[in-house]
Amino acid sequence: MTDKTYNVLFLCTGNSARSLMAEAITRREGMGKFNAFSAGSRPRGEPHPYTLELLEGINHDTSFARSKSWDEFEAADAPKMDFVFTVCDQASREECPVWPGQPMTAHWGVPDPTIAEGTEAEKRLAFADAYRMLRNRISIFTHLPLDVLDQFSLQQKLDDIGKNTTLADEG
Repeated sequence: MTDKTYNVLFLCTGNSARSLMAEAITRREGMGKFNAFSAGSRPRGEPHPYTLELLEGINHDTSFARSKSWDEFEAADAPKMDFVFTVCDQASREECPVWPGQPMTAHWGVPDPTIAEGTEAEKRLAFADAYRMLRNRISIFTHLPLDVLDQFSLQQKLDDIGKNTTLADEG
């Protein structure tokens, strides 16, 4: 078993909800095996208040949480990513930067809770649903035997996590 620590970047458009949730979940679920980061193609400038409320309500550290551009991770002194995941449809269709080192990539689309309509309770439920989907997917990812999978098998598993919503999203 390897002692390697993997760098994981979650991308979204606004970097105010889903990608921040994914970063928080990976920080907790990764048990020191993963360094998690998040960014957006068009960051909103601050985390959505419901994102922080949800994460803090289930005892996630939110001191890391800020809305930032993916440009930060293109810089020469930025951490080299091993994995890059898009978690929203907009970012998956946008032209992403070329990441140094050719990290493994996959699309794990999750509905945008920031555009949910309805009562305050219904809007908060959209955030909870996004969290649940991401947590289930990230839990599967963090338990993969990364040190024994070949690149093709690993890519297939990463793609399957995003596609197989019944497996990844059952709670």
